[in-house]
Amino acid sequence: MVIKQFDSKSLDLILEKMIETVGNSKDEIFRIGEECRNDFESITLELQEIKRKVAQIINEGDKLDIQVRSARKRLSEVSKHFKDYTEAQVREAYEVAHKLQMDLTMNRQTEKQLREKRDDLERRLIGLNETIERANHLVSQISVVMNYMMSDIRQMGEALETAKQKQDFGLKIIEAQEDERKRLSREIHDGPAQMLANVMMRSDLIEKIYKERSANEAIREIRDMKKMVRSALYEVRRIIYDLRPMALDDLGLVPTLKKYLQTIEEYHRTTKIEFINVGNDNRLPAKYEVALFRMIQESVQNALKHADAHVIQVKLEIKQDNVMVVVKDDGKGFDMSDKKPESFGILGIRERVELLEGELSIHSKISTGTLVIIQIPLNH
Repeated sequence: MVIKQFDSKSLDLILEKMIETVGNSKDEIFRIGEECRNDFESITLELQEIKRKVAQIINEGDKLDIQVRSARKRLSEVSKHFKDYTEAQVREAYEVAHKLQMDLTMNRQTEKQLREKRDDLERRLIGLNETIERANHLVSQISVVMNYMMSDIRQMGEALETAKQKQDFGLKIIEAQEDERKRLSREIHDGPAQMLANVMMRSDLIEKIYKERSANEAIREIRDMKKMVRSALYEVRRIIYDLRPMALDDLGLVPTLKKYLQTIEEYHRTTKIEFINVGNDNRLPAKYEVALFRMIQESVQNALKHADAHVIQVKLEIKQDNVMVVVKDDGKGFDMSDKKPESFGILGIRERVELLEGELSIHSKISTGTLVIIQIPLNH
């Protein structure tokens, strides 16, 4: 068997093309980071203005509340001693109380809208900040790679004596690229992409039903599609929330989990989610809180999406030297002897558990639900 040698100049040309491609990628990532920074500054200014308006509307509301109470007291006095006041005075007391009450209602509604907009801007800032940090990290990594490639990698042609060695090197590069693509695809694989594709298919079906059947049936399909769009919107909001819940830094793991699970339960009205904290309510290092939140989040989402569960129980126990998480559902379960590839969600949980040197065990049977147990040691 004859193994042909590559010309080192050909390898140099390939490396130069790689360096050029990596450099262009670095510039593109830097541009994205700059755009995000500009958006961050703009939204920050808008958020400051919204917060100012929130404070102002709250102050006005407090004043209106005092006036409403006074007007009600006046109206009660007039009603109680009706004979001592003229009809005009009675009418005036009623109109004043009614107008102030309407003003207070409008004030509360405006306050609610401003608060919702403030919360939305804060979530967007969290997402932009995460993107900026990732862009900076990627630019830094690419700079290291480029320095390495430009300084030493050109001499690899002399070290690679056979085509087999060069092939192995190329395969490692391809493997690293594929691993990175897999990691990125996990973020969107089970998210809005599939839902939006379903919406497109449903829209084509609606058009067909309208032409071939009746408008009433088409309207019913539109209502069903609205539910799908609402679910897609929920998934988008979930992904935004997934970037990093702000309450996790401020309040810690337990309060954030309570709020998150309560929100999920309110949205999925057919599923009851029980949260039990049997351990300490102590704060953990940030890497543990984020990882535990993500793993619980993914476990609950898996139960909601795939198990058709009616009850999901989340149990958290924080001890001095370890943390235990138990997520149990009463869904349809699955056959563990069926060796199917693991879903992206399970892969993500397994990777986080391994990074924290913990243990993951999954137990399930058809029609008996699924039990996920996670144990993480605390290396103080």
